[in-house]
Amino acid sequence: MIKIAVTGAVGRMGSGIIKNILESEDMELVAGIEAPGNPKKGLDIGEVIGVGKLGIPVSTADELEKVLSEAKPDVLVDFTAPAPCVGTVKTASKLGINLVIGTTGFTDEQRAEMETAIKENGVSAVISQNYAIGVNIFFKTLELLADKLSNYDIEIVEMHHKHKKDAPSGTALRAAEIIQENLNRDSNVIYGREGITGARAKEEICIHALRGGDVVGDHTVIFTEEGERLELSHKACSRQPLISGALIAVRYIVGKKAGIYNTFDVLGLNE
Repeated sequence: MIKIAVTGAVGRMGSGIIKNILESEDMELVAGIEAPGNPKKGLDIGEVIGVGKLGIPVSTADELEKVLSEAKPDVLVDFTAPAPCVGTVKTASKLGINLVIGTTGFTDEQRAEMETAIKENGVSAVISQNYAIGVNIFFKTLELLADKLSNYDIEIVEMHHKHKKDAPSGTALRAAEIIQENLNRDSNVIYGREGITGARAKEEICIHALRGGDVVGDHTVIFTEEGERLELSHKACSRQPLISGALIAVRYIVGKKAGIYNTFDVLGLNE
């Protein structure tokens, strides 16, 4: 049985992950953690998210080390925000707990802090901008398209719900990275356009971030040349693909050699 702690436990992703853990025969929830000051602190996490009493109280991150030391999870799953996630990674790593990180929007410095903590403490971690299997096939396909369509103009459009705090999305940024890694020419990423911009520069990869309503996550990469246009799209209709992918990562990381892995590793797409 894999023992799991979840941060952001009463949020959209956290509660969804917990519900799926409860339905998994090989997994057990041992802790649900929220931000300091959360009014749900001390209440039964199951009753808070509407699945019935579980006997696990909502705890808060100001007591994270104590909670994790007592609960002894094999894996901690974090889909929260960059700053608290970095602190969580440091604490969990110090305690020898493996990690599945789906938080996005890290600065280079924050990412480096996490990687240092993971490596120095000898734990295993999966870190990804998007755990959905379809998105990762989308990423893999972009490797081929960028290589074969290097002379095309490239635009990326993403849309998410109005509550998303970071822009562009981590998925859009990862798509741009993959394209740059596989293009046979120089390129640079820009964000939107405004004013008299002049003719489009060939080296531009432009990301456009749209926000509104309850859109879970739409991503489209557009390759355009004189006389034709190729569009590769992924549209998430719910958070379930992200949740299912995260739990696949949880199963993958248990017993893995210490180090940092991504979803291509988890899904065998690097082979």
